[in-house]
Amino acid sequence: MKQSWQIGGAFVGIIVGAGFASGQEIMQYFTSFGAYGIIGSIIATLMFMALGKTLARLGKELPTTSHKEVIYYIGGRYIGTLLDVVITFFLFGVAVVMFAGAGASATFEQMFNIPAMVGSIIMAVATVLTLLLNVEGIIKVIGMLTPYLMIIIFIVLGYALVTSDMSFNDQHTLAQTQKSAASHWVIGALLYVSYNIAAGIALLIVMGSTAKTKKIAGTGGMLGGLLLGILIVLINLTLLMKIDVVAEEAMPTLALAKQIHPAVGILMAIALLGMMYNTAVGMIYSFTVRFVAPDYPYFKGIIVVIGMVGYGASFVGFTQLVGNVYATMGYLGFALIIATFMAAYRHRKNTI
Repeated sequence: MKQSWQIGGAFVGIIVGAGFASGQEIMQYFTSFGAYGIIGSIIATLMFMALGKTLARLGKELPTTSHKEVIYYIGGRYIGTLLDVVITFFLFGVAVVMFAGAGASATFEQMFNIPAMVGSIIMAVATVLTLLLNVEGIIKVIGMLTPYLMIIIFIVLGYALVTSDMSFNDQHTLAQTQKSAASHWVIGALLYVSYNIAAGIALLIVMGSTAKTKKIAGTGGMLGGLLLGILIVLINLTLLMKIDVVAEEAMPTLALAKQIHPAVGILMAIALLGMMYNTAVGMIYSFTVRFVAPDYPYFKGIIVVIGMVGYGASFVGFTQLVGNVYATMGYLGFALIIATFMAAYRHRKNTI
């Protein structure tokens, strides 16, 4: 059970980047739909659980050191090739976004008065040093920060429950005036799961392959999906209850944390940095093992080079390019989700 919790915690750590932990993604995909966003967050929870279990089990059933083999098994020769190319680009791109965000967002620069460039360097170095561990060590490191984030979110939620003075109808109405990432709450929930799975599928598959049994892998993936869903529901409810405070805020949860007490604001900023770090580690590792096996003699040297290239890319407008890819990944992820369930059904049928 311990290994299942490690896989589950690491799954959360991969998915929960800066946008998730700050509340900005939750605001656009769930809270902006008011009461309907609550239903959407529950749908997203169930989907993350099902996909987490399925993908982790496939990773164990089709042992691999990268996502390539499983993606081709899921999508076939043509769709698999397309998914492989886009996911691989996306992995590197998300890591670059984390490097850039660590310096420029309301974290190193705004909270700790550290220059953006220095903040990005710190994030890149921390990421590379972690990646010099073996995959089991990486999973442990990524999973360690998940409980910390959940504790901070519970503190902010408790504050929102105690201090909220708006009626639910008023919260619902005001929430619907906020910017949404989709035209309908159902599409918002599906898109959110879709592009996050597209980003997290690579390391989830690798993590599943390290499990001792298929049951441990599947349980770990499902636990990760459940923890993700709990975080989505809690953050969504928190933002909805304090919508009058967080409306138009770039980092809603950080704004609420700072309102409680400056010290809580610092703890939340640390959580945001931790989530960026987790995501960067997962993305760079998954990107690298797509091309080079972890037991390759020069694997660690290649990790260092890729980390340096990623840091450099964070200054040349690459993040804007990746931002344009996010929306595409969301819709392409629908094909990935459908193909995943079809592949799991096909695999189960063939092994009966």
